[in-house]
Amino acid sequence: MLSKPEKTLGVLGGMGPAACAEFLRILARDAPAKDDATHPKIIMLSDPETPDRSDGIMGLGPDPEPVIRNNLFRLIEWGADVLAVPCNTAHYFIDRFRDDLPVPLVHIVESTVEAAKELSMGNCSWLLATDGTQKSLIYPSCAAKMNYHFLKPSQEQQDKIQSCVRYVKAGELNTAGEVIRDVIQELWGERDVPVTMGCTELPLAYEASGLPKEKQVSSLKALSDACLKILYDK
Repeated sequence: MLSKPEKTLGVLGGMGPAACAEFLRILARDAPAKDDATHPKIIMLSDPETPDRSDGIMGLGPDPEPVIRNNLFRLIEWGADVLAVPCNTAHYFIDRFRDDLPVPLVHIVESTVEAAKELSMGNCSWLLATDGTQKSLIYPSCAAKMNYHFLKPSQEQQDKIQSCVRYVKAGELNTAGEVIRDVIQELWGERDVPVTMGCTELPLAYEASGLPKEKQVSSLKALSDACLKILYDK
């Protein structure tokens, strides 16, 4: 294992800001560093004006792909050797041009499915995500390649999950925690398997819910773990 990462991580954030800040916190917490100098070098571009990714998929707003693409290439110009985007829904658009990127991108969906498969008993879990991510089918299509399966909430439950995302973006974590706790308890009443947080706002809501940490797969932690594995050559 390297004592100091040789590669620079480029992080595209702002989608949303709280989720990206939590990703960076987890990355710093879990890095096998002994001092400041052995933490990874990070270049970050936070662009909260990126058009809403879920709205773009649902046909309710402009296509965010050009902004996401330009920002990732800007990070590369700034010196990023590896890219990470702590926003699940954004990867629906990134997949359209991923092969054009001249440096590796740590794919949050692939990393999260791998983490879910490692945790789950029975080879399945509930997928909690934005409306756009659910519609895009990016998670189930990725899971199928890994012989894994996601259970989907009802439309009523999905509406509540989407509201949790908005609450987190608005800084209303307590409300988000209450709503997501009720939804997940309903889901566990139907089938008691882990919940996969396929949206980077939802781990913050789960943290505020008081539910057992060991029954959640956080896409933020999955992305952080995958980045650290590459950066420290673990």
